[in-house]
Amino acid sequence: MGPPPMPRPDDLGSTVFIGQKPTMTYVFQVVTQLHSGAGPVVVKARGNAIVRAVDVVEVVRRRFLEGQVDVGPISIGTERLTNKDGRDANVSSIAISLTRTGAVEPAAARAPGTAPSAPG
Repeated sequence: MGPPPMPRPDDLGSTVFIGQKPTMTYVFQVVTQLHSGAGPVVVKARGNAIVRAVDVVEVVRRRFLEGQVDVGPISIGTERLTNKDGRDANVSSIAISLTRTGAVEPAAARAPGTAPSAPG
């Protein structure tokens, strides 16, 4: 029996794949997708990028869209990949679904890159 299937992007809306870029790059991608009303946004990562994926979700829900995002379902699994040496390796993976639940504050109401509660 294999790992549970990862949510498919066409089933859930938009997907943001987490890699080596700075965390805030992905935060802005997720917030932009949630603002567009595209439906749930799935944050996906493998291996060491899982830490960054969790950071992205936490920054989005605690700093940028506080009280306006539901987290879940979260899907974890293991993928079998071929590494640089040509050997097969098991790599952990995660997919975290984010759904906007509340009204989003207009972007013009605050300076870019600041949290809604930040003093002006």
